[in-house]
Amino acid sequence: MDIAYLVTPLLTWVTVGPIKFLINSAKARQWAFNLVGNGGFPSNHSAVVSSMATLIALREGIGHPAFGVAVTLCFIVIIDANSLRQHVGKQAAAINRLADETGSKAHHWLRERMGHTLVEIAGGLCTGIAMGHLIHALFGRG
Repeated sequence: MDIAYLVTPLLTWVTVGPIKFLINSAKARQWAFNLVGNGGFPSNHSAVVSSMATLIALREGIGHPAFGVAVTLCFIVIIDANSLRQHVGKQAAAINRLADETGSKAHHWLRERMGHTLVEIAGGLCTGIAMGHLIHALFGRG
């Protein structure tokens, strides 16, 4: 088994998480532990799928069926991050607002920042492509 295909998503995830945390902390001017998770710059999900697509393209070529599957997965993740999860965040905001207006004490505050902007997705794609190239350079052809 070629370990690079296992290491790539893991290293990308572990690399992007702290980057996102530090950027969110700098923007908030305090440690942003409450902002860890979905949303923010760069998109972790976009980075992970694009790192795998990049590694497959570099190792197998863009004509390989696995590359087509990886690119398809990238599109699904990006569409989900940009549209579906942003709508979920808007619904969470409306529910929170409604619960606040009615004075509901039993309501657990819903996270409103869920999706990604196109800039956050682009940051994730660039980071993922860079990670794919880095891991390809480090692990060679396998």
